[in-house]
Amino acid sequence: MSTISPALLEEVRARFAHVDTCPFDGPRVFFENAGGALTLNSVVETSARMAAIPDNQGRDNPAAHALVAMIDKAKADMGVMFNAPRGQFIVGESGTELLFRLIRTACLGTPAGRVISATVEHPASRSAAAKWAEIAHKPHIIVAHDPATGSIDAEAYIPALTPDTQVATILHTSPVSGMSIDVASVASAIRAVAPDCFIIVDGIQHAAHGRLDIESYDIDGYVISPYKVFSRHGYGVAWLSDRLAALPHDHLLNAPGEPWELGTRDTGAYATFSDVVDYFDWLGGCVSDATDRRARIVAAGAAIHAHEETLTNAMLHGTGNQTGLAGMPTVTVIGGIDNPRREGLVSLAVAGMEAPDVVTQLRTRGIRTHTRKADHYSGNILDPLGMTGAVRVSLCHYNTEAEVAQFLQAMREITEAAMP
Repeated sequence: MSTISPALLEEVRARFAHVDTCPFDGPRVFFENAGGALTLNSVVETSARMAAIPDNQGRDNPAAHALVAMIDKAKADMGVMFNAPRGQFIVGESGTELLFRLIRTACLGTPAGRVISATVEHPASRSAAAKWAEIAHKPHIIVAHDPATGSIDAEAYIPALTPDTQVATILHTSPVSGMSIDVASVASAIRAVAPDCFIIVDGIQHAAHGRLDIESYDIDGYVISPYKVFSRHGYGVAWLSDRLAALPHDHLLNAPGEPWELGTRDTGAYATFSDVVDYFDWLGGCVSDATDRRARIVAAGAAIHAHEETLTNAMLHGTGNQTGLAGMPTVTVIGGIDNPRREGLVSLAVAGMEAPDVVTQLRTRGIRTHTRKADHYSGNILDPLGMTGAVRVSLCHYNTEAEVAQFLQAMREITEAAMP
C-alpha cells in the first residue's frame, strides 16, 4: 500500500492553512479534526475570489456563463470523488439540514411501513428519522449497536427488518467512537428483506478519510459536510439516487425538472469543493502512477488510510521513547485498543479526572482536542459505557508522528500528576 513519505507530508502540510498555529492562540497541535478539518489554502483563496463576484447564475453574460460552468464542473468532480456515475448532487445549508431533507422526503413519500435507524448514529439522522417517521405515522425502529466496539454489524439489523421497511438510515463513521460501519454490508442485508427501501447514509465523519464509493454501496442518499473534508463552513453536499430524487419534494411551482435546490446556490461553495477534489487528485498522483483521475483519488484514500493507521497505532502503542495510551494504566480507550474499524479518531477517559479538565490541561500544553459529553450529541455512545464524558482526539493525514509524541508526553504528565 502506498504511504505518505516524510517529504510528501511536508508538501501536504504546506497546502493547509494554520496547520501548526492557531490564529488566536499561537502554536498548537491540531487534534480536533472531527470538529472540522483544516482548510486547504486553495479553498481560502477560492472563497475570497468568489465572494467578490457580483454576477449571478442564469444570466446572458460571460460572468453568469462562467459561474454555471463552475457549478457543472464541481458536480462532475463530485461524481468522480464519490464514484457516483448516476443520480445527482445538490448543496444545502449544512450536512445536518440535508440529512433532514432527504429523510423527510423518504418518510413522507413512501407507503406505510417501517423506518429503521441504529443507536450508533449521530443525532442528525436519528432526530430526522424520529421526527418524520412520527409525522408519517410510520413506526421508528432503532437497532442497538455494540457498545464494546462502538459500531454495528449488518447482522444486528436483521431482526428488525420486514418487507415493508421503507426507509433506513446508516452512519458511515461515528464522530464519537471513531469506528466505521460496513455500509455496503448493511445495505445488502436491508435489501435482502426490503429491496425497495430508501437507504440514506450519514458520511459526514467518514469523508475526510477518503475511500468514498457510492457505486458499491447500493444506497439512495449520501450526505457530507465539506468543512470536515478540507473545505469551509456554510454548505453541505448530498448525493441522491434517481429514485429518491423523483419522490415528491419541496420546489418552486412549475420549475422545470422539479429541482431540489431552493433559491440561488453559492457558486463559491461548489468551486471550493472542486478544490477538495483537486487536492485528492494531486495527492493520488504523488503516491501512485495512476493516469485515471478516479484511480488517483482511490490511491489518495488508500494513502490517507495507511498514514492515519500509522498515527493511531503510534498513539495507542507508543512512538520513540513515548509510552502509548495502551501503556497508561489510568486511561480507557473507547472501542478498545486494537479495533480495525477505527478511522483516525481515539476517544479516551482518564480515571479520576473529568474529560473537560483533561482537554484543558492538553490545551495548556499546546494540544487541541475536544470534550464529548453524555448529552444529545454523544449520550448514545457514552451512556451505555457508564461514562459522563470523553476526550476526543481526532487525527487526519496531515498530522505527524512528532505531534503524536508531543500528545503522548502531555498525557503522561497529566495522568501521572493525577495518580494518588
